[in-house]
Amino acid sequence: MRGSRSFQLVLPALLVALTAVMTMAVRVPTPATRGYVNVGDTAIFVAALLFGPKMGGIAGGVGSALADLLGGYALWAPMTLVIKGLEGAIVGLFFARRGLSSRKGLILGVLACLAGGGWMVFGYWTAEVAIFGWAAALTEVPGNTAQALISLVLALPVASALERAGARR
Repeated sequence: MRGSRSFQLVLPALLVALTAVMTMAVRVPTPATRGYVNVGDTAIFVAALLFGPKMGGIAGGVGSALADLLGGYALWAPMTLVIKGLEGAIVGLFFARRGLSSRKGLILGVLACLAGGGWMVFGYWTAEVAIFGWAAALTEVPGNTAQALISLVLALPVASALERAGARR
């Protein structure tokens, strides 16, 4: 079934929808840049850890940009598409076909999410400097860092449980 055309169409659509919903479900506005902190990175990390860089990138980029468009943050959608897409791809590439069941796999999963989350913080900081200037951009770094770390803590047990249940590339 995993090799079927239907599966190849449905999986990215489900991951995009899950990312968009998780991004929109819990949003904490950040006034300095008119953005928000969310837990959508959890879905991105899970997608990338379980299904690799392609699915992580699609879920991250398209799902998060869709959430921006639907949630009234259209200004951020193009940047989000790139930043979150690369975030998911980085996690998937860094983790590359490992499992979370071993200690080494878990450590690599943490490092992969830290690398992707670090990119997300840097990517948004760069975009915010270009749009709002240094001062406003610096106020966003703690929130984006917390977003990445909270999502890492949420994603690893979820991805591990799904992996044990057979959800893997």
